[in-house]
Amino acid sequence: MTERSSSSPKERGPWQPATVVAIRPETATAKTIRLHLPRPSGHLAGQHYVVRLTAPDGYSTSRSFSVASAPDGSSEIEMTVERLPDGEVSTFLTDQLRPGDELDVRGPIGGWFVWPGDIPALLVGGGSGVVLPLTAMLRLARRSGTPNLVRMVVSVRSPDDLYYADELPGPETTIVYTRHAPASEARRPGRLTARDLPRPPAGALTFICGSSSFADAAGDLVVGSGTSIPDIRIERFSPSGGHCH
Repeated sequence: MTERSSSSPKERGPWQPATVVAIRPETATAKTIRLHLPRPSGHLAGQHYVVRLTAPDGYSTSRSFSVASAPDGSSEIEMTVERLPDGEVSTFLTDQLRPGDELDVRGPIGGWFVWPGDIPALLVGGGSGVVLPLTAMLRLARRSGTPNLVRMVVSVRSPDDLYYADELPGPETTIVYTRHAPASEARRPGRLTARDLPRPPAGALTFICGSSSFADAAGDLVVGSGTSIPDIRIERFSPSGGHCH
């Protein structure tokens, strides 16, 4: 997952210790980290946590990372971290973190970009790391036995950039490859178009997550298909910040 600065005054809640339970590779540049919290997370699909690192000399820095795991009432959550060459936090988490290590975290945070799990939703993501909050929504639908409520469209450059490649394919999902596609893929590589987007049913919420340019383009496509603006939730990220916000 990508990262962003976490200096927003709206962030609330105490810091708590989180123990690293497991780490697994997700792509060539990303790892999924499973954390155990002192108490059940209580997060909603789409929320994020702040992770704080403190050096021996007292220097501290923090970033926000979306929760990729579905709400399940447990004390464990998963975050997928993409290594950014100039990312203070992401390089430590992907290069040096080990099972048994402890991190300071705060959350869950966010109330706008969340799916309650009981209404239809169209999920549209551009890029690899930004699909995390959307993946949490998809996982919640599958876990709850209501996958028919969700349709997810993910736009990525190539198969190597796709997170959760063994999980995302399914009747609820469409993968749009913009540069390189598998040989078995009928759709030629190219940008997301209106034909790639299923029309959400009445009463559905549409969640769009990606760069500003992707969010603008996807938003125009969704609005052009007839979706009402109040039914659209958009979160954007920038290369310097990274995480959707």
